[in-house]
Amino acid sequence: MSFKLKPPFDKFPTPIVNVSFEEKDVIGRADKRGTILINKDITDPELINETINHENVHIHQMARGDLDYDKDAMYWKGKKYLRSSFDEGDKTLPWEAPAYKAE
Repeated sequence: MSFKLKPPFDKFPTPIVNVSFEEKDVIGRADKRGTILINKDITDPELINETINHENVHIHQMARGDLDYDKDAMYWKGKKYLRSSFDEGDKTLPWEAPAYKAE
């Protein structure tokens, strides 16, 4: 008999993977599988550490159910934010403010 786990999985420590991003200005990203993706071209250890701290906040936000996303929108505490209506690097977005504080 098998069972199905729903992401994000409760994994600690959080897996960190170096990857290539199509967008050259992206440093890191947290995915729904509970993994932190770091741009493989980043070599500054301080920037890598800041990025891990930042993305780890998003991992925990998703684990709590506060944050979700799809290709068209971000969902913060049940409210939908269309990606076309904001700059994803905006430090004042409700899910980004705590992540920037963690850097």
